[in-house]
Amino acid sequence: MSSSCRRPEHIAPPEVFYNEEEAKKYTQNSRIIEVQNQMSERAVELLSLPEDQTCLLLDVGCGSGLSGDYLSEEGHHWVGVDISSAMLDVAVEREVEGGLVLADMGQGLPFRAGTFDGCISISALQWLCNADKKSHSPPRRLHSFFSSLYSCLTRGARAVFQIYPENSEQLELITAQAMRAGFTGGVVVDYPNSTKAKKFFLCLFAGVSGVLPKGLGSETAERGVSSQAHFTTQRLR
Repeated sequence: MSSSCRRPEHIAPPEVFYNEEEAKKYTQNSRIIEVQNQMSERAVELLSLPEDQTCLLLDVGCGSGLSGDYLSEEGHHWVGVDISSAMLDVAVEREVEGGLVLADMGQGLPFRAGTFDGCISISALQWLCNADKKSHSPPRRLHSFFSSLYSCLTRGARAVFQIYPENSEQLELITAQAMRAGFTGGVVVDYPNSTKAKKFFLCLFAGVSGVLPKGLGSETAERGVSSQAHFTTQRLR
């Protein structure tokens, strides 16, 4: 398979793949900007934030701040975390309005308990499913991430991840570690019958179980294709 067809996470670790050249190319691509904005809008919609209230949000895998731009437009404050220094350098050059933190989410998030009113993440979480070093264990890194995320969210807050799961096993791995950390919630699938428009959003509830939203286009879901997948608070050992 050529590198142009391979998933980015199969080519190199994120801090290597998103070098200075790739970071600038990513941020200048009009199609990527459009898609990033659309997915950020949908993620914020799934957060179900209080109307007319400014919130402090966490953007995991914030990159060059494209999703943060949408958060700022919506009147929210935000802090972005990313492992790529090149991406964060571009965010600084772009003078984004949010705070920026260089960190590996697989080692846990460096924030105080109850800091954030919600969290979004666009196209980042699946990177934790890879073992880029001999010391990396995807289950442990996912659990470390979700445990620290649960801690730094206010009780009742939501976290919404737009993800590109490689297969059902990867999705089960992610959701299982989220459960172990204390989250409830599930996967919302937009346009489940469309090959191109289909999008997966992991919608997590911290401390308070909520009603999982319906996926867009779910009214047309037929032949056993579901727009939702739930899980409960049962903790795995």
